[in-house]
Amino acid sequence: MQRIPLTILNGFLGAGKTTLLKSLLMQAQNQRLNVSVIVNDMSELDVDGVLIANTELVGQQRQNFIPISADSISSPTGVNKLAQALEQLAANQPDMILLETSGSSHPLPLIKLLRDHPLVQLKGFLSLIDAVMLQSDYDGGEQLIPRWQRNLEQCRGGVENLLAGQILFCSHLMLTKVDRLNADAVLDIAHAVHPINPAVAVMALPWGNLPISELLAYPEYDFYRVAKLVEELEEEVEQFTDAGAPYDIESRVIADDRPFHPQRLWDTYQQFLGAGIHRSKGFFWLPGRDDLALLWNQAAGSISLEFISYWKAGVLRHENSLLNSEERRILQQQLDDMPGRFGDRRCRLTVIGLSGQLDPFVSALQRCFLSEEEIDWWQQGGTFADPWPKSVARLKS
Repeated sequence: MQRIPLTILNGFLGAGKTTLLKSLLMQAQNQRLNVSVIVNDMSELDVDGVLIANTELVGQQRQNFIPISADSISSPTGVNKLAQALEQLAANQPDMILLETSGSSHPLPLIKLLRDHPLVQLKGFLSLIDAVMLQSDYDGGEQLIPRWQRNLEQCRGGVENLLAGQILFCSHLMLTKVDRLNADAVLDIAHAVHPINPAVAVMALPWGNLPISELLAYPEYDFYRVAKLVEELEEEVEQFTDAGAPYDIESRVIADDRPFHPQRLWDTYQQFLGAGIHRSKGFFWLPGRDDLALLWNQAAGSISLEFISYWKAGVLRHENSLLNSEERRILQQQLDDMPGRFGDRRCRLTVIGLSGQLDPFVSALQRCFLSEEEIDWWQQGGTFADPWPKSVARLKS
């Protein structure tokens, strides 16, 4: 049986892997390519998996999508789950498989799994690097190599080790969010990180704009080039990927049916979001726009709020929703059967970061939910200050 081409989208938390994956899936649909997808999230709340499944291009019912959540696929258990997923998807003989790793995944265990795999052929190992994060946290990338070297000297497994590892093993290195920086800054960042893996070119990738034809033309991954790296780094990587919190990165899930207080949420973002909070993402709602299902999407120091759909409870309040009486009755019955006080409206976020800084930020977010007194005030017609932008973007599938 001919081996299935596999492309891996790797990179640190919030680097833009899901944006690239959605772009590739849309192109695959336009070109009538049969693509299967694996999405990995270290958190039990698999936000990226939900977003990809909602594109209607792939899904578990279509037997072309497998989410792996609450685990990193570079851990021993994660590697086993990945091996099972690859076997399951390869049985359907897709034209290609796309794998989006979690941001805490180290490439080395994946390379070991795939170098002699009988069912799939690794083509591109793409590492996405957040240029804005390098600019703000690593002095334009200049401090990444020195900090990584200090970690090695002190036998520490910091985030820099993970970032360097993701660059060392890649076949294609791509700087994302370059539209937020000037051309000179992007060039300086490329020069700063290129010495980690001089065998690959550094490419600017704005908005996930990578032609899928380039992926299809990639040659087979050069396992011989990284054979020595695997041998030298295997013990170090196993030490940190076997741990419960690899590279001191942990996750928390926030779940509540109450909306966030807009002003307190804004203040928390301004005051409590430290450098150790690498990623937070999920779905939420605000009392002043309670018909909108919003996506909270934070990476490093930047955050976006995106409109993804209407809550069913909000649709019922729309007089121009074009629902007939029977459709409204069915929708109301569905909402009545839901456990929350506000129909299908609820907040579910995952927060990922350094263990020492994670809990204070999570506690601050939890204090942003409306109190019972504020809920009574709002339901009686009260309003709250809302400093968030009033224009929102809708994610298109």
